[in-house]
Amino acid sequence: MLEKTFYKKMLSKSFPFPVKVTYWDGKSEVYGNGKPEVEITFNEKVPISDVTRNASLALGEAYMDKKIEIKGSIQKLICGAYESADSFMRSSKFRKFLPKQKHNEKQSEKDVQSHYDIGNDFYKLWLDPTLTYSCAYFEDGNKDDLEKAQEDKIHHILDKLHPQKGKTLLDIGCGWGTLMLTAAKEYGLKVTGVTLSEEQYKFVQKKIYDQNLQDVAEIKLEDYRELGDKQWDYVTSVGMFEHVGKENLEGYFADVSKYLKQDGTALIHGITRQQGGAVNAWINKYIFPGGYIPGLQEQIGHIIDNDLQVDDVEMLRRHYQRTLEIWDKNFNNSRKEIQNKMGERFTRMWDLYLQACAASFESGNIDVVQYLITKGPSGTNLPMTRQYMMK
Repeated sequence: MLEKTFYKKMLSKSFPFPVKVTYWDGKSEVYGNGKPEVEITFNEKVPISDVTRNASLALGEAYMDKKIEIKGSIQKLICGAYESADSFMRSSKFRKFLPKQKHNEKQSEKDVQSHYDIGNDFYKLWLDPTLTYSCAYFEDGNKDDLEKAQEDKIHHILDKLHPQKGKTLLDIGCGWGTLMLTAAKEYGLKVTGVTLSEEQYKFVQKKIYDQNLQDVAEIKLEDYRELGDKQWDYVTSVGMFEHVGKENLEGYFADVSKYLKQDGTALIHGITRQQGGAVNAWINKYIFPGGYIPGLQEQIGHIIDNDLQVDDVEMLRRHYQRTLEIWDKNFNNSRKEIQNKMGERFTRMWDLYLQACAASFESGNIDVVQYLITKGPSGTNLPMTRQYMMK
C-alpha cells in the first residue's frame, strides 16, 4: 500500500500529457485528461528506497530487467518528465549525484574500452557509414540523410578552423578517424589522431594504409595526456571533454593549450549543460563510466584560465536530438540482430539510452557546444567576419 501511494504521488504530476499507469496489482490509473499517449506497466514493485536513492538508476535498471514496460515513445515520456515543473526528474529529493569518480589514466583507458570496444560490428549496425559517433550537423533541416549530416559536421568543424594547407592538426579522441582523415585528404593537413580504444586504433590504422596516407596521417594508441611537448597548428576534439571528469576538466583545457602553437586555433565540440554540470547514475554505470556533463560557465572559466580566448560559440542541441532519433530508428531496425548477439537486457538498455538522451536534448536538459578558441588574441589567423564558416 505504501509503495503504491508513493508512486501515485511521484507520477501523478510528472507529465504534461495523459499517461496510463498499470500497477503490479493489475489496477490502472490515468494521470491527466484525455486519451493516454504513453502507458507504463509495473510488472513488479521497484523498492521505494532504490528510487529515492537514485531515480534514474533504479528506474533504468527496472526497465532493463522488464520490471517496467513502456508502451509508446520512451523519448516523449522522459522529455515530458524533464519539462514538467513538478516532475520527479526535477524534484530535489530525487536528484542525486554519484560520488567523485576516478579519472586517472588507467581508469580512463578502462572507461573508454568498456564503451567503444564493444565491437565495430555493433556500431556499424546503427551508425552511418562514416562510423561517426557524435552529433551530426543538419544543414538541410530535418532530412534523414545521416551520412551527409555527419560529413557536413566534419566540414563545418574544419572550415571553422580556416586551415592552411601543409599545417598540422591534432585530433584528441579521434574515434574511427573520419575527421582526421578528411583533414588530410581534403584540406592538405598533416594529422595526428589519438585514442584509447584498440578497436578504433586498428580500424584507423588500416584506413591510413589502405588510402596511402602514411606520409600525412598517424594514429596513436595512448592517453592524450602523454603526447609530450610536440605542438600542432590546430587541435580538434569532438565528444571528448564529457568523458574526462569534473576533476580533470581544467587539465583537459590545459592540455589543449599545451599542444596548440602560439596563435593556433582549436575547435572543441561536446555535450554541455546550460544549467551547470551534472552526472547521471544510470548512464555512468551502464553506458559511459566516468561521464560528467560540464556546464557552460565552468568550461568558459577553464578556457580563459589556460590562456585561451574564445572566437565563437555555437549551440547544436536540436542537431543532436535529431541525430539520436535517427540512431534509435537504425538501432531498432537492427534490433533482432542486436538482441540475438548481445541479449535482450543489453538491447533494452541501449534503446533506453538512445531515447533518453534524445529526450534530454529535446527538453534542454543537456546541450551541445562548439567552442572555437585561439591560443593568443581572439581571431588571430581567422577572417574578420564569421561568413567564412558558412561554406
